[in-house]
Amino acid sequence: MTSTAMAAVVSQSEIYAQVQQFYAGQVRHLDGMRAEEFAGSFTADGVFDHRPGGDPLVGREAIAAAIGEYQRTTHAADPVQRRHWFNMLQVFAQDDGTLRTEYYALVVQTRPGVREPVVGPSCFVTDILVHEDGELRTKFRKVSPDHLV
Repeated sequence: MTSTAMAAVVSQSEIYAQVQQFYAGQVRHLDGMRAEEFAGSFTADGVFDHRPGGDPLVGREAIAAAIGEYQRTTHAADPVQRRHWFNMLQVFAQDDGTLRTEYYALVVQTRPGVREPVVGPSCFVTDILVHEDGELRTKFRKVSPDHLV
C-alpha cells in the first residue's frame, strides 16, 4: 500500500472513530434524559425528522422542548431505562465537507424488576453531520421506523 493510500485509510478511520464518539455522547444525553444537551448536539438550525406523518423539529429550541416534553410525560409514570443503540454505521464524506451517515438504530428498554429487556423500535437513520467550532453536530436527521416501511 502506498503512503498516500495509507494516509487516506488513516484519515477515514479517524473520521469514523470521531463519528462513533459523537454518537456515543449524543445518545448518552438522550438516554440520560438531558434534552437540552441532546439538542445542543444539533446545529442551531438542525432538523430532527423522527415523527412519521408529523412535521420535523427544526432548531435546538424545538428539539429540546419536544424531547423534554416526551421525557416528562412518558417517563414520569414509567420508570423505564432506554438505551439507544446505533450500529452498522457507514460514513460518507460529501463534497461540501459534510458527512452523510447511515445506520441502524435500536432502542432497548428495561424496567425495574424485569430481567429481560424489550427491544424496539428498530429504525434506519440518515444524518448529515457538520463540523462546527471544532465539534461534530447534526445538521439533519431522518429516522425511518422499520415497522412502517
